[in-house]
Amino acid sequence: MATTFPANSRYQATDTTRITLPDGSEVVYLQRRFLPQPEQLAMWRQFDVVQGDRLDNLAAQWIGDPEQFWRIADANRAMRPEELVEVIGRRLTIALPDGVPGAPLV
Repeated sequence: MATTFPANSRYQATDTTRITLPDGSEVVYLQRRFLPQPEQLAMWRQFDVVQGDRLDNLAAQWIGDPEQFWRIADANRAMRPEELVEVIGRRLTIALPDGVPGAPLV
């Protein structure tokens, strides 16, 4: 079953499924989204974290859409995205969306 998430959502390509409960009612739920392997993504840009950085602001600055902070999280193998900006000076990578080809970073 297809989802109706917007095109910029990390869940846009994630299907839903149903489960029938013992009382006969059905529950629709989102299937699990596995984090992509960063090695399989086309990396686009790198930058260093500075004091006060937030992922939504970084996504707005570099990608043009604050709701795409998840692209930074995916490229840096983050299960908890907020941890990415806790260390000042940490180098982060932004990847192109999964499936979009690109040239490797140099």
